[in-house]
Amino acid sequence: MTPILLIFFNVKAAVAVGTDLLYASVTKSVGIFAHGKLGNIDWGIVKLLGFGSIPASIATIFFLKTIDIDSSDAIATIKFWLGVALIVTSVAVLFRNKLQQLSGKSHWVAPQYVPLATVLLGVVLGALVTLTSVGAGALGVTALVMLYPKEKITTIVGSDIAHAVPLTLIAGLGHASLGTIDYPLLGTLLIGSIPGIYLGSHMSSKVAEHWVRIALAAILIFVGLKLVLH
Repeated sequence: MTPILLIFFNVKAAVAVGTDLLYASVTKSVGIFAHGKLGNIDWGIVKLLGFGSIPASIATIFFLKTIDIDSSDAIATIKFWLGVALIVTSVAVLFRNKLQQLSGKSHWVAPQYVPLATVLLGVVLGALVTLTSVGAGALGVTALVMLYPKEKITTIVGSDIAHAVPLTLIAGLGHASLGTIDYPLLGTLLIGSIPGIYLGSHMSSKVAEHWVRIALAAILIFVGLKLVLH
């Protein structure tokens, strides 16, 4: 969403990020109810991620308050890290299944250090999501698959979504305090998301996941490189 707003609609970088964050907090809230009813949320994982991500998000907002977010340097920085986040996410999208297979054979992190690693993952996601609005999806899921190889993928996805809701909400409210939310745009996006969810849910059963993953990764790499090299 953020790169689309940046590249195709010429929305300012910080405004694109802030608006996307509040948009994500609303749309992902639906996922909490869906996954919660199915028992697909490990609240222990969610809490550990939150211990790291929420303070990191607040700290990032305070950092953004100290700079001129409309300056060319700030815009270039946001675009650069957004591009990096998109490229890393594309790799996560492409190789998540392979990493899941490898995780099932060995532990990436010793079990006693998994809680600490989860908190540190939260710190990284908190800062990255607040700065770029990217990271709480495929990137978070891929990292959690590596940390919790014995967990079902449905639990990993559900826990990641449950964590993303408060993170994007707090980051979005932080951006609201910076004045980087376009509320009419936010309303338009939310209205559009209703038919979008309906169409996507019906199309997902007719298109092979393998091809969707490749197409998504290709788009993310292209846009990511465009932003990094701009």
